[in-house]
Amino acid sequence: MQISALPKSARPREKLIEQGPEALSNAELLAIFLRTGIKGLNAIELAESLLQEQQTLQRLFNASLEEFSALKGLGVAKYTQLQAVLELSRRYLKEECLRETVFQNPTAVRDYLSAQLRGLGHEVFMVLYLDNQNRLIKDEVLFHGTINAASVYPREVVKAALKCHSAAVIFAHNHPSGVAEPSEADKLITKKLQQGLALVDINVLDHLIVAGSHCISFAERGLI
Repeated sequence: MQISALPKSARPREKLIEQGPEALSNAELLAIFLRTGIKGLNAIELAESLLQEQQTLQRLFNASLEEFSALKGLGVAKYTQLQAVLELSRRYLKEECLRETVFQNPTAVRDYLSAQLRGLGHEVFMVLYLDNQNRLIKDEVLFHGTINAASVYPREVVKAALKCHSAAVIFAHNHPSGVAEPSEADKLITKKLQQGLALVDINVLDHLIVAGSHCISFAERGLI
């Protein structure tokens, strides 16, 4: 059945306008993005089929161009549209961080870091540089690869923080394994970074680990 033949209350666009986006299912939201279906499947049915096949939105959204284009009803045009939407979301969340201090809206910081780091197939170590009002000056990915004492250099972190005239920093890195719990290596490098930055009067406010939909805070665990 074509979407136009459905009751008005069951059409994704009309439902979104009347009830708000939070009222829609993942398939209905994805159907609005897809706009059209394929032979034998309307946009909602196609969306349901894609979600069933991919199991999660994250897996669908993190697919490479080759993987994405191989899925039925999708292709290069849809891939570029989706990447644009995801990047706009990341930039929106970054604006939230820039507009307020990190303590006024810690959820925005978590959301932004999760949007930046989840789904990556390799580990990256990111630093948020903050001013003396705990406002974001800039963020930067400093290191790539396994995060341990051998791959994260305190001297480089101190140098970068001083260059930004930071008063405080927040660290973040991802666990591609999906396990958010901090390892002993995570704890060790955090302690070394704290010690190095303390010498130049820069505070370490937190270290966040992003693993899939989970985000663990060292500060909340009492590890900082």
